[in-house]
Amino acid sequence: MSTTTANASATPLTRGHKKVIFASSLGTVFEWYDFYLYGSLAAIIGKQFFGGLNETSQFIFALLAFAVGFAVRPFGALVFGRLGDMIGRKYTFLVTIVIMGLSTFLVGVLPSYATLGFAAPVILILLRLLQGLALGGEYGGAATYVAEHAPNGKRGFYTSFIQTTATLGLFLSLLVIWACRNYFGKETFEAWAWRLPFIVSVVLLGISVWIRMQLSESPLFQQMKAEGKTSKAPITESFFSSNGKLVLLALLGATAGQGVVWYGGQFYSLFFLTKTLGVDANTADILIAIALAIATGGFIFFGWLSDRIGRKKIIMAGCLLAAITYIPTFKALTHNVNPALEAAVAAAPVTVTADPDRCAFQFDPVGKKTFKQSCDIIKSALAKKGIPYDNAAAPAGSVATVSIGGTVVDSFEGEVLDKDAFKTQSDAFGQQLGDALKAAGYPEKADPAQINKPMVVLLLTYLVLLVTMVYGPIAAWLVELFPTRIRYTSMSLPYHIGNGWFGGFLPVTAFAIVAATGNIYSGLWYPIVFALMTFVIGSLFLRETKDVDITQ
Repeated sequence: MSTTTANASATPLTRGHKKVIFASSLGTVFEWYDFYLYGSLAAIIGKQFFGGLNETSQFIFALLAFAVGFAVRPFGALVFGRLGDMIGRKYTFLVTIVIMGLSTFLVGVLPSYATLGFAAPVILILLRLLQGLALGGEYGGAATYVAEHAPNGKRGFYTSFIQTTATLGLFLSLLVIWACRNYFGKETFEAWAWRLPFIVSVVLLGISVWIRMQLSESPLFQQMKAEGKTSKAPITESFFSSNGKLVLLALLGATAGQGVVWYGGQFYSLFFLTKTLGVDANTADILIAIALAIATGGFIFFGWLSDRIGRKKIIMAGCLLAAITYIPTFKALTHNVNPALEAAVAAAPVTVTADPDRCAFQFDPVGKKTFKQSCDIIKSALAKKGIPYDNAAAPAGSVATVSIGGTVVDSFEGEVLDKDAFKTQSDAFGQQLGDALKAAGYPEKADPAQINKPMVVLLLTYLVLLVTMVYGPIAAWLVELFPTRIRYTSMSLPYHIGNGWFGGFLPVTAFAIVAATGNIYSGLWYPIVFALMTFVIGSLFLRETKDVDITQ
């Protein structure tokens, strides 16, 4: 252990430091709570605001509206990062929290598609854009602010409290949703009570703003401003100079892998439980919440450990472990959550035999197209039921069929049928398919009595621990990579591209991959590939930073 680290370890956590950490973390918890309410309620929001689409498109479109908040986060990083490097950290993240809070409240009172028509989803997406912009400025400000207050040798530990905020925000959102759903009942909750978690967040907004108003500016920024050393062009200095190469390396060798592991371990696991394995949403929320409660301390532990052994080793190990173990871990989830599905797949595999040229990618942005080709009819029905299947090629122009353990069900070509005739044929096909699946042992939902809850919690906890490995030390690593005058801007962009784009688009991308291939585990190749990329690039090209002097 270095002398610097040893001395820092003996430095007590002062009252002023505690105030800085608490105020920064509380506000950031609130922002993540706001942001993840939408993700947790994507299916309900899809029905409320995309009512003009079919059921499958509703969910995909709701996920895309969720992802659009991530898409604009890098732009928020540029806008607010520039302001933070020019006028100060404190005032910038006061602005971001107000934007986030008001946008969230407005989602809660926004009329649905049934009331407002096409304007409802448009306004919803605009509010999601504002949320994404605000979050793009929030994280960099909070992490930079805390790190610039921390003594040398303790930045990993201090900033690890900021790293807990995303998981705590998710945990809080799940807890509030669970309470509302159970108090009002499922029907009332889906009809209107889902709005309450959004509306009550305005109280949290007021508390968070009041607490942040009590803070002083970062001492490093105050000193730099007094000496006239603040950057006049943070964006130019960050990205259009030699520093730009380091920004790119930080993205590809640190935050891209960290982002996909974060969303793979927390959000995709929730989607996998509910949409693929058929677990009741209430049960899935509880299981995820328990895992989060158990593993959240890992953020603090790995932040603390990174002050001793380094940031790089821990993050690279987390990426590698995720890449190696994701598929077996999710297969173990299937085994312990829905053993009946696993047994049915093994005993009576499903194969769709169709002309590949007659199988469409079933995504319609405007909700006006109907998929009536025989292949599409089969795959749409199987996707809605969460049934995995293999694909086999058929002669050109032939009508698609589906084989369920040897029992063959013929589809039909619906393009030449009128609306009533198509519905009659669809109902008949659906009944025949359902009977064949039931006879082969395929369950409609996961049987709660068959869920091995202790093992499921253990597996989910492992996934969250991987998240804590890659996420706990990342703020300190990014802060230490860049100079003070352009730190806010330089660290915010790679962080939010890595998390907002690589990570944020994981659920919708993985969902589309699974729908196209029929393999319920194929979507995992998305996080695996990027985690491996980060492991290689980060190991070879990024330096360890734990003992650097960030006052320069």
